[in-house]
Amino acid sequence: MNQLTEPLFLTPVFQPKIWGGRKLATEFGYHIPDGKIGELWAISAHPHGPNTIKNGPLAGITLAEAWQDHQDYFGHQTGKVFPLLTKILDANDSLSVQVHPDDAYAAAHEQPGELGKTECWYVISADPDSYLIYGHHAKTREELADMIEKGEWNELLRKVPVKAGDFFYVPSGTIHALNKGIMVLETQQSSDTTYRLYDYDRTDDQGHKRELHIKQSIDVTTVPHHDPKLDVTTETVADATITSYVKPPISPYFAVNRIELHGSLSQEANAPYTLVSVLDGKGQFIADGEAYVIEKGTHFLIPNQIKSWTFTGEMEIITSTPGKEE
Repeated sequence: MNQLTEPLFLTPVFQPKIWGGRKLATEFGYHIPDGKIGELWAISAHPHGPNTIKNGPLAGITLAEAWQDHQDYFGHQTGKVFPLLTKILDANDSLSVQVHPDDAYAAAHEQPGELGKTECWYVISADPDSYLIYGHHAKTREELADMIEKGEWNELLRKVPVKAGDFFYVPSGTIHALNKGIMVLETQQSSDTTYRLYDYDRTDDQGHKRELHIKQSIDVTTVPHHDPKLDVTTETVADATITSYVKPPISPYFAVNRIELHGSLSQEANAPYTLVSVLDGKGQFIADGEAYVIEKGTHFLIPNQIKSWTFTGEMEIITSTPGKEE
């Protein structure tokens, strides 16, 4: 077995979007391309934006290649694809109203290997009076289709106020949209399949409206909508406050935690690997006698062979671990 006793730091991938802005540069200091940049793919092995590993014996290959060829670093998982994707989204304008399929629908209707998409959002920042589209008011699928056909968006769509520090779990089948002025860290299944239900009749730079997916949206939407019942817990451990937002079985695909650190926190591995995103502050990640400086905007993966580690400093961190194997 090859030993990998250092974390995997990754080169970010930036995605231009019609609704994007420049906050990934102004708020996080990333060197982003010109134009409207909507998404940072921070930890990704998806073919539409795989990260390249920056350090260690795997430097220069993508996370997708590492998953295929170096499974000892991931605990010998049997899934065909790396199952998770971590993003930061800058909604300078409102995203389309959309819905994602589950694994079965994606397998039947999308490219081979494409997963369904259950996701969640931790709200980094939100302008005053910001809101999300989260769910709908239709009682039956027939009523859903009728309200869509008539364009009764104000009656159909459910608006939810949002502020920094909020958390939303978005299972596949949930109609949703980030609206303008919101920045989130998103943890999701590794999928890039989105069915647009409504896009405010926007046009791109060439005057074209973006494609809608009405049939697929009606097919996959959960009717009626029910907010998921989350078991959010908060505990103080050493110099940290740890909030557990979701975990299996409520969230079958991932567990997500927030660490508010003021000092030092030592942890033991409880999953095959762990994804880490630093949202604020600065400190160190210490493992196997080595210390690595981490700060706001740092994202990395803790491989299977690191069984314990310590965070030190003043930081806000989001961690995620995989749930069931894909």
